[in-house]
Amino acid sequence: MKAVSVEEAVAMIPAGASIMVGGFMGVGTPERLVDEVVRQQKTGLSLICNDAAIPGKGVGKLFDAALVSRLTATHIGLNPKAQQQMLANQINVDLVPQGTFVERIRAGGCGLGGVLTPTGVGTLVAEGKRQIEVDGKPFLLETALRAQFALVHAFLADYLGNLAYALTSRNFNPIMAMAADTVIVTAENIVPVGVIAPDHVVTPAPLVDYLITNG
Repeated sequence: MKAVSVEEAVAMIPAGASIMVGGFMGVGTPERLVDEVVRQQKTGLSLICNDAAIPGKGVGKLFDAALVSRLTATHIGLNPKAQQQMLANQINVDLVPQGTFVERIRAGGCGLGGVLTPTGVGTLVAEGKRQIEVDGKPFLLETALRAQFALVHAFLADYLGNLAYALTSRNFNPIMAMAADTVIVTAENIVPVGVIAPDHVVTPAPLVDYLITNG
């Protein structure tokens, strides 16, 4: 793990990159990283996140700045700008049932090819997907999700990069930290090693590539 400034971290993300961003309607989203992505105008992003948040908050800022070309999410219903861009064919949107969404990310983080789920069988969700029968029951094969970068927010990080989260701001952050080639983290508090008890570490340091300095 290397400590870097937010400017240095975002400079590593090329235009057109695939990025996972933690958060649920902006809660638990690494706002400093999102703000810097907007400032550096990283265009053509393939964004993987739970939702499109709302204008001016969380990943909603990426839609405000028209930086997203593809969105994989569970819903976009509360962001009118994301809706407008989808209807105008400015972004491609892949809507995924929420349980399937997180399991696909988990599969990506665990080195699995995908997961079998009954969710979506017999609906539009099943179009173009393999259907596999197990013990007489139909399942869809949902492939794993990975990204080039994961932008993660934690409550605590220690000097090695071990992470702990606070309440519901945890949401998708730990699972996304497993499923990206490069993991960049912001933390509300950076503390000495040992402050986070070993059994309270949620994301272990070997998964973290870069920690944004607080200053």
